[in-house]
Amino acid sequence: MEIDKIVNVVQNRTPSILGLGEFKRFSILLPLIKKDNDVHILFEVRSNQLRRQPGEICFPGGKMDPTDKDEKHTAIRETMEELGVKENGITDVSPLDYFVSPFGTIIYPFVGMINNPDEIRPNPAEVGEVFTVPLSFFLSNPPQIFKVKFHVEPEENFPFNDIIGGENYNWQVKGMDECFYYYQDRVIWGLTAGILKHFIEVIGKSPK
Repeated sequence: MEIDKIVNVVQNRTPSILGLGEFKRFSILLPLIKKDNDVHILFEVRSNQLRRQPGEICFPGGKMDPTDKDEKHTAIRETMEELGVKENGITDVSPLDYFVSPFGTIIYPFVGMINNPDEIRPNPAEVGEVFTVPLSFFLSNPPQIFKVKFHVEPEENFPFNDIIGGENYNWQVKGMDECFYYYQDRVIWGLTAGILKHFIEVIGKSPK
């Protein structure tokens, strides 16, 4: 291949995330509602019928479908399906920072208002129950943070002889923080707590 053609190809492409096509993409909505003259955050408890993470606390959301227009559309669609609300009842939907997981997924979180919470009818196949927590609780109670460490375990036939250091190679492995919020008898942790912490930091930086 000629150098001019290589330069032309590279200059006329739009950079993206390396390996993006292999990532599974999910969208999540952090729902706000008005309750008792206050702002609350709504949470779901995953149905015990679900194969993955039954009984855990989460936000509405799910995997992007090929027919979804964009990530925002996915978040709204999943919220409608899980909470039984109408599209026009979900407003002011705005993106938060997206999260690239080391496990091959990209999470696109959004925050939005559910204007008619009395109309919520959870889908029992996906949602065991819903509950709300006053936003003020999270503003005044930061999460507890615990470290999770990863370790490298190459497969049995890994070619150590081909790398400097061999079996003593100094792998650069990072851990991750896991956030835990404790509200009454509820434990909110994992990705849900991470997105919640990010949201609280975002609004905490706004002018008073």
